[in-house]
Amino acid sequence: MRNFSLKKRAYLAGFLDGDGSVYVRLKKNSDYKYGYQISSYIVLFQSQKAKLKFQKICSLINLGYIRERKDGILEYTINRIDNIWKFINIVKPFVILKKEQLELMIKILKKKQKIKTRKDFKELIKLINSFKKLNYSKKRKMRI
Repeated sequence: MRNFSLKKRAYLAGFLDGDGSVYVRLKKNSDYKYGYQISSYIVLFQSQKAKLKFQKICSLINLGYIRERKDGILEYTINRIDNIWKFINIVKPFVILKKEQLELMIKILKKKQKIKTRKDFKELIKLINSFKKLNYSKKRKMRI
């Protein structure tokens, strides 16, 4: 991982606070042990009007991929667990608005590694569902 100056780390944290999202998605999938796939995401957003500048920022981070949405928005998605950890370590000391989301993401990632029983999995689901209190998400809740 590159060494980021304090200034760049603070800038990326501010970008995440203003134009970012931190969340975990739970999706039914019978291929998984308890019937659900758990996917973690950190996403930065920007208008396609600023595409070149956004690409420059994303290449600095170099932990995810860019997607162009049909509504004129660009998304830079970090979804590999190791890369999520790297990004969290870069920005965590500087994040203000998304601090609770990052702390919850950390709890979820740690708990996910320790799942041994259905009870453990249900406790993880409760943590994931608590994102709805922190994010402007749809009012849906997964139960198993």
